[in-house]
Amino acid sequence: MAEVSFDMYQTLAIAVVALLIGAWLKTKIKVLDRLCIPSPVVGGLLFSIITCVLYVTGVVDFAWDDTLKTVCMVVFFTSVGFQANIKVLKSGGKALIILLFCVLFLIEAQDIIAVGVANVLGIDPMIGLATGSISMVGGHGTAGAFGPVLEDLGVTGATTVATAAATFGLVAGSLVGGPIGNRLIKKKDLLKTRVIADDTPLVEEEEKHHRSISQYAPAAYQLAIAMGLGTLVSYLLSMTGMTFPIYIGAMIIAAIMRNIGEYTGKITIHIGEINDLGGICLSLFLGIAMITLKLWQLADLALPMIILLTCQVIFMVLFARFVVFNAMGRDYDAAVLTAGSCGFGMGATPNAMANMQVLTDKYGPSVKAFLLIPLIGSMYADFVNSLSITFFINLL
Repeated sequence: MAEVSFDMYQTLAIAVVALLIGAWLKTKIKVLDRLCIPSPVVGGLLFSIITCVLYVTGVVDFAWDDTLKTVCMVVFFTSVGFQANIKVLKSGGKALIILLFCVLFLIEAQDIIAVGVANVLGIDPMIGLATGSISMVGGHGTAGAFGPVLEDLGVTGATTVATAAATFGLVAGSLVGGPIGNRLIKKKDLLKTRVIADDTPLVEEEEKHHRSISQYAPAAYQLAIAMGLGTLVSYLLSMTGMTFPIYIGAMIIAAIMRNIGEYTGKITIHIGEINDLGGICLSLFLGIAMITLKLWQLADLALPMIILLTCQVIFMVLFARFVVFNAMGRDYDAAVLTAGSCGFGMGATPNAMANMQVLTDKYGPSVKAFLLIPLIGSMYADFVNSLSITFFINLL
């Protein structure tokens, strides 16, 4: 079999091509756009299928230098750390705190189910963990980040399993969220509970994310400082003997910088620009992660993965219907939040927003839902999920 090697610059360029192909395909195949599947995933998955066919037929084996994948991953998760605004958490009131605890429970339950079912099936519990909150609440970003961590611990194919599970979760979360919310609204006649809420918090939060071309350089510098100082924190954490993802220190430093800025006013954190830079790096990271997948590693895990993921879907539906809906007040807003929780609980925040948009377009706005879900899904879910996954990895 012939072998073709690509250096890190060529790997990055091919990942961008895959991303662009994915974006083009989403304009042609509307269901991909409707399900909010990221462009790098669409194009990268197509590319990885082609490389898989070439490999199993003995034509060619591609070797990649994914050095830049790690760099992009750390930049993205550092940008996530900058979202951890304690002031916003407090201002969200009781409802935000309740939803945060629901998400914490969801994260732990997804990992417990994943490991438990894996043990019943007689497969490596670390493989099971790859189908838990790593790929469900975490989505493709966390899957691509923790897959290599698991592989470093000897779990062959962990990145492929986690990425495949994340793709499944995106689709499943988009398919079940809207119908659950719609059924709740109709069955319980929740339109009579709909209230017109003040959208000031939404406007204020959007104003904080104002972008300015001149501030992208300072934003990049803030990311670099957080990443640099973060290496020291990561080093100190590694001295405990526990396994931590490479970006955990940077996330912690970024969160500290953000809250020093919020409480003292001595640091202006350019959060809008940081979000944009993090989003670009996430796309590049996903592109590289997808084109370097080795899909043939899934062959022996096909049936166990189906069982593991089916259990996750069943749990998510029950959790959203009976825990989120009841905890959030059993009213119209709670029904919309239920649909949204399926989106980010098995996919990503954009899926959550899409699920809720379908309902609010039909029945009317829910300011509460559109305030809480982005705060939890974008700011806190990834942060606490990383800590939880790290705990489980060290426990196992």
